[in-house]
Amino acid sequence: MLDATTRSGGTATATPPAIATELALPVPAPVGLTSRCTRVLLSPWSRLSLLVVLLAGAASTVLLFEPQRLLSDGWPPQLGGVAAAVVFGVAYGLCTVAFVPRPLLNLAAGALFGSQLGLASALAGTVLGAGIAFGLGRILGQDALRPLLRGRWLKAADGQLSRHGFRSMLAARLFPGVPFWAANYCAAVSRMRYVPFLVATALGSIPNTAAYVVAGARASAPTSPAFLIAMAAIALPGLAGAIMAWRKRHHLRRP
Repeated sequence: MLDATTRSGGTATATPPAIATELALPVPAPVGLTSRCTRVLLSPWSRLSLLVVLLAGAASTVLLFEPQRLLSDGWPPQLGGVAAAVVFGVAYGLCTVAFVPRPLLNLAAGALFGSQLGLASALAGTVLGAGIAFGLGRILGQDALRPLLRGRWLKAADGQLSRHGFRSMLAARLFPGVPFWAANYCAAVSRMRYVPFLVATALGSIPNTAAYVVAGARASAPTSPAFLIAMAAIALPGLAGAIMAWRKRHHLRRP
């Protein structure tokens, strides 16, 4: 059938439907430099690199400020009471993210604020530091590190935390053999949920934290019953953990 132009005597011909459809398709816009840079910056390995830089910077800052001087110099006199305990709890959490050993911070909490206020400040700092580390690991490191979980031990740890997150983290916090920072980032890389992680951290950290805080508070009286009980509470879980690791060594080596 002729189109309107042909019927009127013109020379134009009908456009084939296939060509018309092809001309109607939108031409994809070229990927700009901004889009490519954004894609690179948000890639898993870029985020993991950012996490490493942040942790290295935090550790360097701790080395410069030397928080262990709190044990010898005491807390700044400008702060006191509950306000000082709150500030200490925030500093405690940030220091744990920067790999400062928690026993040192717990001893400082007891020496500075006594048993009760020191325990509350140390536990708050523990949960805060664990939450920050978990969030950083989940946002910046999980996508890059999960494909690397090929070893038998790594797969077993990931499966345990993903399926039985609360009780696994509770056990890791109760026994001092698992480093605090390692448990935080292993949980972040796994599929463990945020709330069970924080609850298990808070409950599981109470015994060990209380023992160190009481030891720090009673350090001036090393023969007092409270100090001796605290030292026993520190030593016995460590001994139990060592015995369990010794008994499980053949199971862990089995292919």
